[in-house]
Amino acid sequence: MRGAVESGFPLLGVAVLGFLCCMRGGQTQDDSGSGRIPGTMPPHLIFILADDQGYGDVGYHGSDIHTPVLDQLAGEGVKLENYYVQPICSPSRSQLMTGRYQIHTGLQHSIIRARQPLCLPPDAPTLAERLQEAGYSTHMVGKWHLGFCRPGCLPTGRGFQSFLGSLTGSGDHFSYQSCDQAEACGFDLHDGERPAWEMSGNYSTTLYIERVKKILRAHDPRKPLFLYLALQAVHTPLQAPNHFLQRYSALDNRPRRLYAAMVSCVDEGVGALVQELRTRGLYQNSVLVYSSDNGGQPLSGGCNWPLRGGKGTYWEGGVRAVGFVHSPLLKRKGTVSKALIHVSDWYPTLLSLAGAPEKDRGQLDGHNVWGAISQGLPCPRTEILFNIDPVSRRPGEADSRTLALNGFGIWDTALRAAIRAGDWKLLTGNVGDGDWVPPQTLPGGPHQWQGMEKRQDQRGKSVWLFNITADPYERSDLADARPEVVKILLARLAEYNQTAVPPRNPPDDHMADPQLHGGVWTPWLGEQGSEGPEGSGEGGKGKAKSSKMRHCKVCKLKALFKKVGSRMQRSSLFF
Repeated sequence: MRGAVESGFPLLGVAVLGFLCCMRGGQTQDDSGSGRIPGTMPPHLIFILADDQGYGDVGYHGSDIHTPVLDQLAGEGVKLENYYVQPICSPSRSQLMTGRYQIHTGLQHSIIRARQPLCLPPDAPTLAERLQEAGYSTHMVGKWHLGFCRPGCLPTGRGFQSFLGSLTGSGDHFSYQSCDQAEACGFDLHDGERPAWEMSGNYSTTLYIERVKKILRAHDPRKPLFLYLALQAVHTPLQAPNHFLQRYSALDNRPRRLYAAMVSCVDEGVGALVQELRTRGLYQNSVLVYSSDNGGQPLSGGCNWPLRGGKGTYWEGGVRAVGFVHSPLLKRKGTVSKALIHVSDWYPTLLSLAGAPEKDRGQLDGHNVWGAISQGLPCPRTEILFNIDPVSRRPGEADSRTLALNGFGIWDTALRAAIRAGDWKLLTGNVGDGDWVPPQTLPGGPHQWQGMEKRQDQRGKSVWLFNITADPYERSDLADARPEVVKILLARLAEYNQTAVPPRNPPDDHMADPQLHGGVWTPWLGEQGSEGPEGSGEGGKGKAKSSKMRHCKVCKLKALFKKVGSRMQRSSLFF
């Protein structure tokens, strides 16, 4: 079914296919050919993922933050200026690791929370697993955030030979204490599968770069390397070493000053990584990809201006990302690519560069875009399904107006969804606040939002249409003016929805509380094959837990009392 969605347009017909392709100039390209010379060693693949870096938070986009290393690497490589990710952490990471849209892994709704018995489905091989099969050494440093309820969900269980980093979504950059709401906190820094207590006190970006340098120094250059550096910066809490803060002493806005210092630390760290590649003789046969995982959060110092919206929204500020490729292997360097590229494309693209055999192409939503990046060839991607979140519309709450009137009887526009096809972008439902936040209105005092451009077109609306090529800042809603395009894209959403798997959103498991595991966030379920019908980690939990955990009534009572006590404490703050 999924292959039909990508190639056949069975519901819309040949005429509509031509219409959508014309919007992209009829560009097509075979998803084939890595550009690698036969018989040569596959390239070393370095993927750097920054956390919450805004579109406007890099020097070459006009930022007030100094990023000389990133600017130079991007300037000497290919800047991706039509590049998209997802609006929040886990979805972007899941699509990078599997090459599949959220609707095809059951992760449509939200992030994977620390206490959810949920992780990447085991039937979706990860990029690391496929590269390891292809003969690569695979190493991960940084933030995982793709579930850890079972040992097999850990990075070391999903294809990485080594791992240093955090499992949850955020935590203190020095102490590595991470909390899931107020009632569940624990230590979250792991070296392999053990808690790395001895490394506490080191700043996360610095610590991770040092581990990367250690990996590069120990690596045999005759063997291809896949290094995934998923930095915790610049995610909150906003923390940075003092010498980076001093660079921005003139910034009165404290969150922006801390945020800028964190970005500068990332910039310097990337420079150290590239220098180590050169020193170890790995650089000439390397491909480095840099990407943010979602848009910046203005409330936390990030800036997406002049794009609309921010992290957590499907407006451009939430999904259009900083991204570039730097490599001596590029056939065209020092260029800007306007090819439509999505985070799910890295999976088939990097596998193609690695010469890995095609195994799961029919299951992928990503495309091999190396030809478009390296040579400027027509891009195989003409559309992106950002998401369809059925949990945003609870069962039984269908509104005849949003289906029959706004949705033309095709689609319930109260459902949160977004799609881009050619020049057009359609959004439905509650896609997040659509404010434009100029840099001077970033938070910094009692009048923190004064002068901000407030959204004017969201009240009472459930569908928006923009020509993103002509209007990248989403200022001119064309839903009323171009109903024929709205109908086409609503039908496209309905077609994609036919291929969706049920969303997997298990409730939190109190047995995940770190206080039951020595104060550490760690797997709490067994490794038996009882992961529920979708391999999600929910369902069959009773069978999977060890007998000790099943009968630990005292542990359960402790967790319950702790949870109730924390909630009472939070409630007392309001009285």
